[in-house]
Amino acid sequence: MTSTVVYNGNLRTTCTHLKSGDHFETDAPTDNNGKGERFSPTDLMATSLATCMITVMGIKARTMGFDLDGVKIEVLKIMKADPRRVGGIELTFHIPDSLAALDEKSKVILKHTGDTCPVMKSIHPDIEVKTDWGKWA
Repeated sequence: MTSTVVYNGNLRTTCTHLKSGDHFETDAPTDNNGKGERFSPTDLMATSLATCMITVMGIKARTMGFDLDGVKIEVLKIMKADPRRVGGIELTFHIPDSLAALDEKSKVILKHTGDTCPVMKSIHPDIEVKTDWGKWA
């Protein structure tokens, strides 16, 4: 088993990672009867894409002899109706100046690694994913 999810009432859950004991809460978004005081389930879905991309890119960067410390990804989740679902995810990479000057081959390798991460491969094709690579564009 990977995790547990306990419903706490008031549209909130507590999620616990079993191996580490780490936990966090979720809340329904304000546009769906919640308070929006925590990540919503769909926020987690969109955010998991960014965390997966940067994690596998970090692994690849290590094998290439450097690290990706300081890379930041802004995540925008776009909801659609009928049925209510995630319709799009927009990711904007902010690359520190120290990594902006990487050679083109390294940039291509890292972007390909991110674009083929397990979460990206798991996203339904109806969900439009846009990636702005910032200084690596």
